[in-house]
Amino acid sequence: MDARSPHLTPDAAGWRADAPITKSLAEVNSTVAIPAAGRWWRRLLAFVGPGYLVSVGYMDPGNWATDLAGGSKFGYTLLSVILLSNLMAILLQSLAARLGIVTDRDLAQACRATYSPAVNFLLWLACEAAIIACDLAEVIGTAIALKLLFGIPLIGGALLAALDAFLLLLLMNRGFRFLEAFVIALLVVIAVCFVVQIAAAAPPVAEVLHGFVPKTEIFTNSEMLYIAIGIIGATVMPHNLYLHSSIVQTRAYERNDTGRREAIKWATTDSTIALMLALFINAAILVVAAATFHKSGHPDVAEIGQAFELLSPLLGLGIASTLFAVALLASGLNSTVTATLAGQIVMEGFLDLRLPSWARRLLTRGIAIIPVIIVTAIYGERGTADLLVFSQVVLSMQLPFAVIPLVRFVSDRRKMGQFAIPVSVAAIAWIVAGVIVTLNVKLLADTLFG
Repeated sequence: MDARSPHLTPDAAGWRADAPITKSLAEVNSTVAIPAAGRWWRRLLAFVGPGYLVSVGYMDPGNWATDLAGGSKFGYTLLSVILLSNLMAILLQSLAARLGIVTDRDLAQACRATYSPAVNFLLWLACEAAIIACDLAEVIGTAIALKLLFGIPLIGGALLAALDAFLLLLLMNRGFRFLEAFVIALLVVIAVCFVVQIAAAAPPVAEVLHGFVPKTEIFTNSEMLYIAIGIIGATVMPHNLYLHSSIVQTRAYERNDTGRREAIKWATTDSTIALMLALFINAAILVVAAATFHKSGHPDVAEIGQAFELLSPLLGLGIASTLFAVALLASGLNSTVTATLAGQIVMEGFLDLRLPSWARRLLTRGIAIIPVIIVTAIYGERGTADLLVFSQVVLSMQLPFAVIPLVRFVSDRRKMGQFAIPVSVAAIAWIVAGVIVTLNVKLLADTLFG
C-alpha cells in the first residue's frame, strides 16, 4: 500500500512502484491548523493564503511590460485576453490544488512518480527555464523600481535584487502564516496604488467593458498576437501550478475523504478570490496605459521607465508616477517568494535534490542577473524592456509541459479515485491546453517564418 494514499496500492493508483514517498515542502507541510468546528468563515480563513501566494505570479513585473505594451498600442482590445487568461488560471490553479490535496504529491512529484527518468529530466529542464524567465522579469522589475524611486543604476539594482534571498529566509523562519501575511500586505499596497491611478485616469466605462469582448483581429494581427501570448504567458504561469499543488498541503486538514473534500472546496475558493484580485491589477495596468498613453497619442510606451515619466504629467496627478513605482517594487519583492518556493518544489520533486533556500535563491538569481547586466550594458533600458516582454513569451512556451501532465493526472481515476474531475471539466481543461499549444505553435511559426 502507498503510505501516502492508504486506500490505493501503487499499481491501482497508477504511480511507479519505485517512486519516492516524501512530503512536499516538508518543513512546513501540515503546519497550519484547521479548526475542527465553528462557523464556516473560520475554516475559510484558515485556508486563506496559498491562493494569494499563487496570485503574486499573475501580477509580477513581467505582466506590467506586456500589459503596458498592449494598452498603449492597442487600447482596451487586449482586455479580453487578460480576462480569458485569468479564467484559464482559475481553472488550472483549482486543478493544481486538487492534485496536491488528493494525492499528497505536488505536480513535480506526481510527474516523477509517473514518467520515466528521461522524460522527467526534460520536464524539469522546461520548468527551470520557466522559473529563470520569471526570475529574469523580477530582477528587471525590481531594478527598474529601485532606479525610479532612489536613482540606483539598473546594474546596481539588479545586483541588489540578489540579496532578497535573505528576505525569504527570514520570512520562512517566522512561519508560513507570517510569510502569507507579508505577501497579502504587499498585494494590498499594489491594489491601493492602482485604485488611485484608475480614479485619476477616469477611463470611459463603455469602452473598457467593450474591451472584454474578444476580437478576431487579435489572431490576425501578428504583433497583437505576440503581445497577447505574452499576456497569457505572464498570467498563466507554469511554475505556479507546481507551487499551488505543494503549498495547499501546508494546511493540517484531515487526510481522509471528508477532510480532502472540504480542503478542495476552501482551497478553490481561496485561489478564485485571489485570482480575481490579479485580474483587477492586470486589467488596471492595461486600462491606465490605454486611457493615458493610447488616447494621448503615445502608442509606443512599452517601457516601465517611459510610463513612469509620462504618468504624472498626462494624468495631472503628481503622485501618480511614484505610486506606479511603489507598486512595481512591491510586485518585485512579492514575486521573489513565489519563484523561490517554486524552484525549491521543482528541484526536490523532479530530482529529489535538496538545497538550502538561500543557495537555491542565489543560484537562480545569479542566472537571471547575468543576461540583465549584459543587455543593460549593451542596449540600455530599451534592451531590458524588450527582454522583459520576451521573458513572458518564454514562459508561455513552457506552459504545455506543465498543463498537459496536470490535466492528465486529475482526470485519471486510478490516481484521483472519486476526486477525479468530471468528464465535462476535463473536456474544458483539455480545450484550454489545446488553445495554449495552438497559440504557441502559431507564435513559433510567425517568429521563424515571418
